[in-house]
Amino acid sequence: MDIMAKIKRRASWNAIALGLIAVCVGAAAQTSGGTSSPGTRTAGGSSSSSSDLNTAIGAQTQLAMPGPAVNPSSSTSAGGIDPSYKGSIVSGKATDGVLPLSLDDAMQRGLRTNLGLVLQSSNERSANGQRLVQLQQLLPTVTASASIEVEQVDLAAFGLKFPGINPIVGPFQVEDFRAYLTQNLINLQAFQQYLAAKHNFNAAKLTAQDARDLVVLTVGNAYLLCVADQARIAAVQAELDSSKLSFDQATDAHQAGTSPRLDVLRAQVDYQSEQQSLIAAVNQLAKDKLALARTIGLPLDQKFSLTDTTPFQALDTPDPQTAFAQALKQRKDLAAAIETTKGAEATQKAAVDEQLPVLSVNGNFGDLGTTVAHSHGTYAATGEISAPVLQITKTHGDKEVASAQLDQARAKLSDQVQQVNADVRDAILDIMTAAKLVEATRSNVELAREALSEAQQRFKAGVDESLPVSQALATDRQAEDQYIAALYQHNVAKLSLARALGVASTNYKDYLGGK
Repeated sequence: MDIMAKIKRRASWNAIALGLIAVCVGAAAQTSGGTSSPGTRTAGGSSSSSSDLNTAIGAQTQLAMPGPAVNPSSSTSAGGIDPSYKGSIVSGKATDGVLPLSLDDAMQRGLRTNLGLVLQSSNERSANGQRLVQLQQLLPTVTASASIEVEQVDLAAFGLKFPGINPIVGPFQVEDFRAYLTQNLINLQAFQQYLAAKHNFNAAKLTAQDARDLVVLTVGNAYLLCVADQARIAAVQAELDSSKLSFDQATDAHQAGTSPRLDVLRAQVDYQSEQQSLIAAVNQLAKDKLALARTIGLPLDQKFSLTDTTPFQALDTPDPQTAFAQALKQRKDLAAAIETTKGAEATQKAAVDEQLPVLSVNGNFGDLGTTVAHSHGTYAATGEISAPVLQITKTHGDKEVASAQLDQARAKLSDQVQQVNADVRDAILDIMTAAKLVEATRSNVELAREALSEAQQRFKAGVDESLPVSQALATDRQAEDQYIAALYQHNVAKLSLARALGVASTNYKDYLGGK
């Protein structure tokens, strides 16, 4: 009997040690998970997690990037992310005090200072300059010149010798004031080149307008991420208070001799883990606020506070086919792709017209004489037809290049149409899924809080040990994380739908506020 009693006591202490190790590992895992952003956070489940919570966690991982990419893409940057939309031109200097910043204020600042929009506006001006250069080929070109020439000629040097005549003539002077005119009357190649430049300018202008939607999407995501960080800090603070209450209860019970030292250690681990989570959450908010300041042109040392919380508001999702038809009419990037295709068609026609004759006129009129007082008006006019005779390889090469560019433009346009369709449908699916996740995770938060309160009461009454309290704390932490992430994803999905429909820069309030 003594041997069996020793074995039972040893097994009991081993079970307690294993339980303490499991709690510490779970707390460490929760602490490391707390540093991730709401959009990508995944929490490890505990043994007491409900099946609904596990289902919500699994579905949450499918919402890492709802709808169109949150950051505008570019084939010229690593990873497909255009870094220009994450930067801005800083305006002004940091002021004393805390600047209140609403979502609308952030949007307006971004639309004024975001680097991506500034660069696209510069591209628009550059394309307009190229259009004007090509237009000049169709307009009259007038130049003017003024010259005074003093010359002495040796006739003998040209083999001209006349008896009795001095071969040296001069010096004499000639003054010439003249204007020159050049005009292409028929030049089909230049005309098509101008049309190509005109379509490219229209494409650049539409791309600059589309950049406004991308700025709204980028700034909106950065602002919503900071809002989620603030909610995360509030949740962690509440969890810290709960863990402090459990720690105090365990300490009092241990001092009263009704609870073992293990309960105190377990509660202390929970409390310190929440302290670490709070430190990480505060740090994450500070970093995300720096990223937001970078996108809207605020000095990085400017302190500001977010005044909008963007709570959950349901959105009536449109029919996918109807929304796709609306996006085809409103997406500026799609309209830009159409203009680019038209420009490629004009370039191909210009390559064909390269072998056609060109009809032009040239003329000049001026005043010529030894001095201004001894001069007379003179003029000349010339009509000219020119055509290439033998440049077979050049003409064929230009056609091949233009044809290849046209094929590429048409292929990109076709793919862009499908991409718009995919953007719309992805955003609608994400809104519907995120709305369900919000409801599920909100219910889980309520259940987790109730379970935590009951576990704390049972421990305080001495009915149960502290392990259920630790498990309830982990479940509550997990539920809060998932609820905050679901809110964030739902708001970003609504903003992504506005972008997919091409109305983000004008109607983003309607989508974030719900309809």
